[in-house]
Amino acid sequence: MCGRYVMARATSDLVSAFAVEQTVGADVLPSWNVAPTDDVRIVTERFSHEAPVRRLATAKWGLVPVWAKDPKIGSRMINARRETILEKPAFRKAAVKRRALVPADGYYEWEKSPEGKIPTYLYSGKQDPLAFAGLYEFWPDPALPEDHEHKWLLSVTIITTKATDALGHIHDRTPLIIPPDLYADWLDPKLSDGADVAQLLDAVPEPTLTPRVVSTEVNSVRNNGPQLIEPASA
Repeated sequence: MCGRYVMARATSDLVSAFAVEQTVGADVLPSWNVAPTDDVRIVTERFSHEAPVRRLATAKWGLVPVWAKDPKIGSRMINARRETILEKPAFRKAAVKRRALVPADGYYEWEKSPEGKIPTYLYSGKQDPLAFAGLYEFWPDPALPEDHEHKWLLSVTIITTKATDALGHIHDRTPLIIPPDLYADWLDPKLSDGADVAQLLDAVPEPTLTPRVVSTEVNSVRNNGPQLIEPASA
């Protein structure tokens, strides 16, 4: 699964890396310990005046389905399994209509060992940020009037898949990472057929990531800062 990750880049860096045309929503401060229900940046592509526009938006991490009675359900929907997103009621409509990229520098997993769980930071050696595959939704707050500025809550879930053999010993699940040459296909709002989405999912290659054992300081969501991704001292 993906339950904690790093996103420490400036908005301007994300605009450049993802060819963003519009930036909407409140800015999000750099974080080396992004946790569920935090506000996060996502990249989407939606039609505006009959032309697709790529946006950098701010969403709550933890998808709230449009039919949900309470937004608290989002805390249980931070991840969506790649194998079932076209079937599960909470995700199937978003899978064909509302796909997103979730920028990240890397993410954390905890490897089980006889001595306890070992926090590990996984990242790419490339300069560009990673792009987790995500799904997003707009949830209407029934307590607010239609014209209220906070009527619609934007939320997102990160898609996970089976870990490769090289990383499977750390954890059996990993975020589905979209490579740059598939950004346009993944975000394409015209791609709305389930079979086509399934074919695109099958085309996503296995990523090459580097694991680094880090300090147990990352175990607490109260801790933050670049020291969290530094190698653990012996």
